[in-house]
Amino acid sequence: MQHVAILTYHPSSLFELGCAVELFALKRPEFETWYQCDVVTFDSGLQASTGGIQLLAKTIDTLEPYSMLVVPSWPTHVTSVKGTLPREIKAFHQQGKRILSFCSGAFLLATLGILDGRTVTTHWRYAERFKARFPDVDYVDDVLYVYDGQIGCSAGSAAAIDLGIEVIRHDYGYAIANQVARRLVMSAHRKGGQSQFVETPLLQTSNQFSEALDWALNNLDQPLSITELAQRANMSRRTFDRKFRSTFDSTPKEWLTNQRLNRAKALLEGEPLSIERIADLTGFDNATTMRHHFRKSLGVSPTQYRDQFAAPSVSGH
Repeated sequence: MQHVAILTYHPSSLFELGCAVELFALKRPEFETWYQCDVVTFDSGLQASTGGIQLLAKTIDTLEPYSMLVVPSWPTHVTSVKGTLPREIKAFHQQGKRILSFCSGAFLLATLGILDGRTVTTHWRYAERFKARFPDVDYVDDVLYVYDGQIGCSAGSAAAIDLGIEVIRHDYGYAIANQVARRLVMSAHRKGGQSQFVETPLLQTSNQFSEALDWALNNLDQPLSITELAQRANMSRRTFDRKFRSTFDSTPKEWLTNQRLNRAKALLEGEPLSIERIADLTGFDNATTMRHHFRKSLGVSPTQYRDQFAAPSVSGH
């Protein structure tokens, strides 16, 4: 079980702090195990936040009890950090523990030298300032987040959720990460350079369009056509394509391929089935076609994905 510290300070950004709390501190009794989480500060008393809201966090003088640190944000104008906080974060990093930054939180980690030589992102609004201040950091513009297993940084505020879901998938697997994503009613399609290992949630609206997509998800093993889906949605093909683009920012074919990939990933993580059988169950023409889409979308083969993400009982490790 990960023991998580969510760092707050004076003054903090309430939205990013709320994202961290929702992801890691919210009680989730539907799962057997979950994160143990504290919102912490190295300062005493109430901490000011957005809109004049005041927060009372747990005052600490060490990060030793924790295995993961989340820095939801940090003032971009602060160029030096003194006292217990930087010493503890540096020691935390040196112990190989996991650190996540949301949005401007990357400024704190970069100021402490933790991000030197690493690939990093933050909010596009701060990109030029970040690159000018931290030339030893490999900044990337076109991603929602970067995460290497120890250090993770998200771009804009809402991208914190994308990074958090990836961390949850890493810790608890595809199925639980998807349940959390659905509960958050995440965006159906998030563009970005990082492969996101989480099933695309559907709109919650009860209508013929969403019902057609529900039907498709229940019949992924069949040779589905886009025209058939449009008919089930009671739309012309042109109207269906426009609706798809406005709702998901992708084509129906891209969406269908992603759903098949997501189903295949779930089976690779949880079932000891052959690659050929999984291709059959997910509607790919054959294993070769499935391998092509895995490499194109994720940069790995189905076998490599299983070796990396499957439970020991499935992977044989």
